[in-house]
Amino acid sequence: MADGTETRSIVIVGGGTAGWLSACVLAARIGEVATHPVDITLVESPDVPTVGVGEGTWPTMRCTLRQIGLDEAAFLLECDAAFKQGSRFDGWRTGAADDRYWHPFVPPPAVDSRALVAGWQRHGGGRAFADAVSPQPAIAALDLAPRQRDMPGYAGALNYAYHLDAGKFAALLARHGAGRLGVRHVRDHVVAIVRSATGDIAAVSTRDHGAIAGDLFLDCTGHASLLIGGALGSGFVDRSATLCNDRALAVQVPVGPTTPIAAQTISTAHEAGWLWDIGLQSRRGIGCVYASRFMDDDGAAAVLRRYLSRAAPGIDYGTVPVRQLRFRSGHRERFWVRNCLAVGLSAGFCEPLEASAIVLIELSLDALLANFPQDRTAMDVQARRFDRLFHYRWDRIVEFLKLHYVLSRRDEPYWRAQRDPDTIPPRLAEQLMVWREQPPSQADLPHVDEIFPPASYHYVLYGMDHPAPAIPPATGEALAEPLTLLRQRTRALAASLPTQRAYFDGLRRAAAQGPASSSGLR
Repeated sequence: MADGTETRSIVIVGGGTAGWLSACVLAARIGEVATHPVDITLVESPDVPTVGVGEGTWPTMRCTLRQIGLDEAAFLLECDAAFKQGSRFDGWRTGAADDRYWHPFVPPPAVDSRALVAGWQRHGGGRAFADAVSPQPAIAALDLAPRQRDMPGYAGALNYAYHLDAGKFAALLARHGAGRLGVRHVRDHVVAIVRSATGDIAAVSTRDHGAIAGDLFLDCTGHASLLIGGALGSGFVDRSATLCNDRALAVQVPVGPTTPIAAQTISTAHEAGWLWDIGLQSRRGIGCVYASRFMDDDGAAAVLRRYLSRAAPGIDYGTVPVRQLRFRSGHRERFWVRNCLAVGLSAGFCEPLEASAIVLIELSLDALLANFPQDRTAMDVQARRFDRLFHYRWDRIVEFLKLHYVLSRRDEPYWRAQRDPDTIPPRLAEQLMVWREQPPSQADLPHVDEIFPPASYHYVLYGMDHPAPAIPPATGEALAEPLTLLRQRTRALAASLPTQRAYFDGLRRAAAQGPASSSGLR
């Protein structure tokens, strides 16, 4: 498109979660920011499958689904989804049988970080940090749902996100986007990228539908990165010197109708990586993440087999299909080049330790809409601003993931290599020195919309037994009453909330009786 031309058409290239979530969010919200009508077209290859190994979201997804007009109960049923209340980390400190800590979604009481740590030390009753300052570990440990079914959709007694089937989620978004939000859906192969004289992308050429022109293009083509990387030449910033995991084996394990549904992602460390375990209504997604420098594929298969024999007894490893995934942690040098923005895997990927993939899609769309380019005039300025923001966010993600490793005291070669000072980002190394004298605070994380707030660092630092700073005990007196009330609330929630399995059994029964019963709006 020529300079000054209005942004009247957005072409999204690629489907899956990134493409269809982008299409739905833009179609639902573009009227809030655009001064003129904007058409949304999604071009999707009919032959590219969605990577559906089980996926976790952040609590932000509740707002996103509400904004695009999806009913929560319908979403939960159609995507085989379950509630996620944070992550549990097993074996990360020492590998001992009782080695466990939590990163819940409910933050600690809202007090100064020094008062928080001093209050935990003085009034926490000797309990682990997360157990003392949040009700959520106790609730999730009981496999309880974070809400009653008669609560309004997307409301909860505790903060929560979702575990879901990524393939079913993309299919639901496609039906919703094309059927209710007016997204034009083109199923065809992109055979060429057409550039204008200015260097912008003018159109994508398809095999059967010809050229599909647009004013703004979203690259949702995954690791292939056909537009931003292939046509526009944005290079790849390799972060594998910091995050060395590069492979995963994934399986889907069916579960019976009475099997408890875990209320958290379970991340279990092993000698050369970690395993994920994600509970859905009808199955569990289990995977072994590893670094090929320290473990070969057969070794990873043996780790996965041992985990299944312990965590999913009765499952014959030889009967479940195993998918191998290969990846490189890193991101694009530029995320927005000329009139093309990369969203999802085309922008980058890091190991899924803190489920950052889908939230980065949401954040990318929020940033695009907050500074929507009405025409071509200011688009390059908006692109530079976007790039600065997302370089900052990717740096914080890499640092936060690395934090889980550098605090470990495990002594296998892989874990010693993870603690090598040469692999630790300089800013993180500095912060770790500072955090021996004072706990993480907003001063360390100055952005208004930090991707990980200070509370997340508290949960990992003190969950991994990082030395807490020496703080005068009197500083923590302000937390004495809040912690007492928190313990009372935890007991009340444990007595009143249903198990996840009971919640979804009731939801399915209500759905069978009619949509009014299952809407969650009674």
